[in-house]
Amino acid sequence: MEVVNIGTRRSQLAIAQVDSIVKHLQTFAPGPEYRSQVVSTMADENQVKSFQDFNAKSIWTEELEKLLIEKKLDVIVHCLKDVPTKLPESCTLGIICEREDPRDVVVMKNNSPHKKLQSLPAGAIVGTSSVRRKAQIMRHYPHLICEDVRGNLNTRLRKLDAEDSSYDCLILAAAGLKRIDLGYRITQYLGPEDGMLYAPGQGALALEVREGDEKTLKLLSSLSHQTTTLACSAEKSLLKTLEGGCSAPVGVHTDWEGDHLWKFDLQTPPQIT
Repeated sequence: MEVVNIGTRRSQLAIAQVDSIVKHLQTFAPGPEYRSQVVSTMADENQVKSFQDFNAKSIWTEELEKLLIEKKLDVIVHCLKDVPTKLPESCTLGIICEREDPRDVVVMKNNSPHKKLQSLPAGAIVGTSSVRRKAQIMRHYPHLICEDVRGNLNTRLRKLDAEDSSYDCLILAAAGLKRIDLGYRITQYLGPEDGMLYAPGQGALALEVREGDEKTLKLLSSLSHQTTTLACSAEKSLLKTLEGGCSAPVGVHTDWEGDHLWKFDLQTPPQIT
């Protein structure tokens, strides 16, 4: 029997995402055996260092791409926002899947009287390790303080809710929370009206394959989503033009207007040091 090896990062969210891809393929591209493989990446291994301190643009993908090139993997499942704008020459993003809600959201500490960023008092602490989120908070909510918080989603939520926690809230991606059934923790959805734009490609899954592997691309074809692909390709193209990596402080917001027209907002927040 043909075996298709599908790789992903070591996290609850990443594993849930690859499981959803495998389930889809078993239904819409039956025949091969789809095996998921979990790999630790540079950023998974170091849960202390801030993202901006990593001296690389591929902190989530490098180890997985090495296995893909060596033909130990056939497909990599990525969160598109984590994918560098420049891939190894022998690799390509073959498929972009239908997008989940791309917005950032607020998650308040359990039993907090507050629901929105706008209601937090001066000096309240917002947990985020994203340079983009920090920059936008500094610009639009200068009375709030941002502090790094690393770890998978459940780890970050435990840090938020701990009795001795200094955090008042976290800023997270809606898509990740929803994919592991934690959407009930969301207290506010953030958008341009709040001064908060999301990362290019946020909310979409991307499937990376070896360049020229038409057989695997055919198996994956039912996962492709046209409007998501067009919007996310535009967002990532602008990021590439700005020569930013997946952790660059660039925020976007895209909206479709009918079937053909869409508008695009771009924000490049100030440098965080």
